[in-house]
Amino acid sequence: MIIEPDISPHARPATGRLRRTRRRTAVGAGIVLVTLLGSGCEPPGDGDGKDGASGRGGGAGAVSPFDNERGTGRGLAPVTSSAEQGRARELIDTLDERGRGPRTGYARERYGYAWMDTADGVPLAHNGCDTRNDLLKRDGSRLRFRSGSDCVVVSMTLHDPYTGKDIDWKKERATEVQIDHVVPLSYSWQMGAARWPESKRKQLANDPLNLLPVEGRANGAKSDSGPASWLPPDRTIRCAYAVRFAQVALKYELPVTGADKRMMTRQCGG
Repeated sequence: MIIEPDISPHARPATGRLRRTRRRTAVGAGIVLVTLLGSGCEPPGDGDGKDGASGRGGGAGAVSPFDNERGTGRGLAPVTSSAEQGRARELIDTLDERGRGPRTGYARERYGYAWMDTADGVPLAHNGCDTRNDLLKRDGSRLRFRSGSDCVVVSMTLHDPYTGKDIDWKKERATEVQIDHVVPLSYSWQMGAARWPESKRKQLANDPLNLLPVEGRANGAKSDSGPASWLPPDRTIRCAYAVRFAQVALKYELPVTGADKRMMTRQCGG
């Protein structure tokens, strides 16, 4: 039986009146700032939109990051209009900057076991289905489930936002599709999460806003890179990717590096 999913529509503290005004502007634009609560890389190119793969955008049903602040909508639709790119630059400008700290002490287990369903305070948790399968159901089409289950996806078609390719995936080839943390966990550790309570780290690791099913090779190439070191091969999605990175960083009050912030701005016409 084929079941289609329901598609619903890193620290320098902020100082000064300008920073406060920028943050109020971001909130007024509908950006949710919530206190809730691994390293090779490939060069992203010069960020001028003339390099990288020529993809097909976000795929059918993909939702703009501006319309998907909870992360429950499908995929990642391109941000292409001048108005939306201006909005994206304003959002990115509100990010605080800081250099990456040491990776000392980082381990995936510091964020809870992989794909737990018990992280509090994030959408899709406590629904009886682990985070990975929740994300496959959210973004996949032509879903097939394990017999007797409405949770475990055994095959699907995924439009990979990072490469622009459609992937016909089967569970026996599980690593062909991996779940990417848009803001990598190791990056967050180096940008301040090492000092968080474990509950907040679990939220970041399982928040659908920070999670995208993508081609396994693209995810491996990204590793724990920030936007200055890695960008999606499909150049049409890069501004949307920068917006999503910024949304997660703002929600969890994480700064980003200066190089990452500048690269994110460039992807959106800045």
